Amino acid sequence: MNFEEELTKGNFTIPECLSCKKIIWPPAEFCNVCYNETGLKTGQFTGKIIEYSKQNEEYFCMVEFLDSFRLMAKTNDKPEIGKIVKITKCGILNGNYFFQII
Repeated sequence: MNFEEELTKGNFTIPECLSCKKIIWPPAEFCNVCYNETGLKTGQFTGKIIEYSKQNEEYFCMVEFLDSFRLMAKTNDKPEIGKIVKITKCGILNGNYFFQII
């Protein structure tokens, strides 16, 4: 099981070292600290909006997860800095990762 396969299925997972438990972002098969293999954590992860911008009628947010990594996600609702959100939709489109939050 790898990150991109799960993302293609619409599943958001977080790579974690099987040995030292470090969150690995960007996703990789091996830990950049202890060089052991990584596995994928599953669950309903929440993140915090730390900044956002708007283009036309769409909002794009920088969301921080597990005080460890950040990713860009789209939302249809007006975001609030500090708001706790979760990923509702994700995948790969035209070779690019996409994430949507609520």
